[in-house]
Amino acid sequence: MPPVANTPKDASQTDVSASFQRILILGSAPNSVEAANWPRDLFDKIVVINNAWRIRDDWDDIIYPYDFAAENMPAQIKPHQQVIDEDAFVPIQNDYGGFVYAGATMAYTAGYWVLGHYQPAQIIFMGCDMHYPDTGNTHFYGNGTPDPLRDDITLTSLEASSARLYSLAAQQGCQLFNLSDSISRLIFPRISISALASHDTKAPEPAIDKRQIAIALNREAELDYYVPNGRYWENSNQFDKDALIQLDALWMKTIKDTSQEISQK
Repeated sequence: MPPVANTPKDASQTDVSASFQRILILGSAPNSVEAANWPRDLFDKIVVINNAWRIRDDWDDIIYPYDFAAENMPAQIKPHQQVIDEDAFVPIQNDYGGFVYAGATMAYTAGYWVLGHYQPAQIIFMGCDMHYPDTGNTHFYGNGTPDPLRDDITLTSLEASSARLYSLAAQQGCQLFNLSDSISRLIFPRISISALASHDTKAPEPAIDKRQIAIALNREAELDYYVPNGRYWENSNQFDKDALIQLDALWMKTIKDTSQEISQK
């Protein structure tokens, strides 16, 4: 059985600090290059996913899956930078229930890792929209293999996966925002870089339904789709897709409203 998913990690086991208030997670969507010249002091940490380390060299953590090609890694890791692989992020995913679609894409994997490792007040996503048009580049470096388009039992709803992360973060006192102004599968409230720069976001409290969260978590416990090593694809024949679709609907009901956009005052 998985551990309880609705309580944050013990702070003594993390890098939690009063200084870790706002953390940027940077993905590889075409618009992620907009982050290249953003003021560094807007963020306490910058976490890059896969190839996003190429966008700017002042990142703090690089997070990647087991099959990320070695030749795509940075040639040099600076003293203040750390490498986050499955040995580091799977245990933290497990702290948040270890449910199979908690790590459906690296954007969500990074979200859970940051949430559990740093316990920040805000996590800001950029270049993690998971929307792939039929024409044009899929990534800032050209065309790659879009994670969410693979045949995978966990990808029944990217929006429901988003709702799960958003709800569990809100219960921990952490707000999630999306800096992208493009079409996005993330359901987090939008925020502008000018709003961050103004240091006056005045973000509303996340509108979540705690009773509905408990219902969704209880259903997860009943299903017990828990794979301790995180490699759920090795056991995918044990999962019922229809049950996951029904669970998606439960998670979508946990969010009352994320449509608000925080703009500069």
